[in-house]
Amino acid sequence: MKPSTAALAGALLARLALTGVLAAQAPPSAITLRPTPALPLKGTVAWLAVEPASAAPGDTLLGVEGEAAGEPLHFTPATPGYAALLGVPLEGDDSLDVTLRLDWPGRTDTTRVRLALARPELRAEKLRVAPAMASPDSAARARIERELARSREVSRRSHDTPRLWSNSFRLPRPSRITSVYGTAREYNGQITSRHLGTDFAGAIGAPVRAAGRGVVALVAHFYLAGRAVYLDHGGGLVTGYFHLSRIDVAEGDTVAAGQPIGAVGRSGRVTGPHLHWIARYGTITVDPMSLVRLERAMADR
Repeated sequence: MKPSTAALAGALLARLALTGVLAAQAPPSAITLRPTPALPLKGTVAWLAVEPASAAPGDTLLGVEGEAAGEPLHFTPATPGYAALLGVPLEGDDSLDVTLRLDWPGRTDTTRVRLALARPELRAEKLRVAPAMASPDSAARARIERELARSREVSRRSHDTPRLWSNSFRLPRPSRITSVYGTAREYNGQITSRHLGTDFAGAIGAPVRAAGRGVVALVAHFYLAGRAVYLDHGGGLVTGYFHLSRIDVAEGDTVAAGQPIGAVGRSGRVTGPHLHWIARYGTITVDPMSLVRLERAMADR
C-alpha cells in the first residue's frame, strides 16, 4: 500500500526539521535538504544540497532549479543529489525562503522551504575622511548611483556565465586584515554605511591577486571605490578589488587564481592605503571570507 500524500509531507517535514529547515510545502516525493553549514550565517555564501529521500526507481531526482532572495540558484549534480551555491543577505529576517522545482520521472514538483539562519556579531568603527567623501553633493550622489548600477549589472550577468572556479578561493593579499565585513561605519561623526567587504593592509604598489579563476568583467575608476576591478567567476559569483593604485588587467581577460591583477592604493574614499575586497552572489553582497571556507565546508559534509 502506498503512503498518502499527507504521510509523505509529514516525512519530508521531519527530515527538514533535522537539517535546519523551518518549514516546507511538501512535494509528493520526499527530499532531504542539507545546508552547509547546517545553520548558514547571514551575510555569507553557503551550499544547499537537495537529495531524494528514497532510492526507488520512481523517486529518481532528474534535476533541480530554484531561487532565494530574488536570485537564481544554479544546481549541479552532487551525489546523491544536487547542490547549489546560496547567497544569504545580511539584512532581513533570521530565515530565508527558498523555492525549488524538482524534476522527477514524468512530472515536476514545486516546493517552498524556509531555512533557519544564524546572526553574525557585527562591529562598529569611527573614521575621518575628506568632507566631500563623507557627505557627497548631489552631483557626486548621482555619479555614485550610476556606478552602483554598472557594478550591479556585472553581478546580474554573472548568472549567465558558467562556473569558472573549481578549487577553494584564496586571499587576495597575505597581509593583516584591518576591517571586517558587516562593520557599521561612522564617517566624521555620522553613521552612513555598513562596511560590506574585508580590508587588507598594504603599502602602495603591493600586489593584489585574483581570489579565484574568473573573467575581468569591469575595470573602472569609481567615486567611492577608486580604481576597481570586478571578476566574474560564473554561476552568479563576483569578486571586487577596490582602491587600487594600478590595474594590470583589461576587461575580457581570463585570470587564474593567484594571478596579479593590480596593486594596493588609496584611490576613492579611503583613510590610507589598503585593499578593499568584496564578494557578491548576484546582487547580494556577502562576506568574501566565506568564499575561502566554501570547499572545506563541502568536504566536511
